[in-house]
Amino acid sequence: MSGDANEMAVIESPERHLWTLIEPIHAITYFAPESQQAFEDVGLRGFWRGYFGGRAAPLGAVGAGAVTALFFGFHPSFVDRAVPDVWTRCSPADALAARLDGIDRAWNAHGLPDDRNQLKRAAFILRRAAEAVADDRRPLFAANLALDFPTTPHLALWHATTLLREHRGDGHLVALTAHGLGPCDAHVLRLVHTGMSPDTVKPFRGWSDDDWIAAVGRLHERGVLDDAGQITETGAALHVAVEQLTDDLATAPLRAVQSELAELTHILTPVVGALDGAVIPYPNPMGVEQFDGG
Repeated sequence: MSGDANEMAVIESPERHLWTLIEPIHAITYFAPESQQAFEDVGLRGFWRGYFGGRAAPLGAVGAGAVTALFFGFHPSFVDRAVPDVWTRCSPADALAARLDGIDRAWNAHGLPDDRNQLKRAAFILRRAAEAVADDRRPLFAANLALDFPTTPHLALWHATTLLREHRGDGHLVALTAHGLGPCDAHVLRLVHTGMSPDTVKPFRGWSDDDWIAAVGRLHERGVLDDAGQITETGAALHVAVEQLTDDLATAPLRAVQSELAELTHILTPVVGALDGAVIPYPNPMGVEQFDGG
């Protein structure tokens, strides 16, 4: 990798800063053992049944094809193992209740900040951001926005972070598609750019060694990777372009609460700090980095 490519990094924008605040809170539902237990209690035994059932539940009893498309990063056969079987074990309504139950259990078990007024204020700010873009027509975002808002402050906050997380995620898929990147190619590009091990993603998305090799080949043909499989200046620029477009597509909700971002950071930093390492592992398949509190 050339020195220029090394220096070409994603500068943290306000949009990306907001993501570093909300992603760890949303991700409690994936990483807290209390959340997994809540899913198991309603019949979704095994991590992936809880993951697919909980995240897809706002869409209703949707099939594997829709989940594969909307979740994007998974091999179709990986999704097929869980969907639509999850709906024979648990209704979407029960899965939705379980994911809130899991957040409630985890919040208490891990001693997360419980100042009701502060949590209500953060949830209010994020809810306004989400409702400002209610007509964006993004599928996972829209499905979650249609749900009733929880009234308990920490659950309202979790739901609000989920709304904006899925809004950004829907936009990220647009950015990847616009730049001609399929799911396995996108994984390879991000990992090579960051220097993270494939083991942080590959076992959790269902792509085989042959799939991975094929993705490397496609990126090499595009000039994204060199003969040694290292990222080129072209590849680094592509990664930055994808992240920039993702940020651009996440600007509208932030614009609605831009003046309150500092206040939101003040409220959420202790929550994210309490999750750091104790609940949310680093590195992780989401690609979110440890929050520095800035």
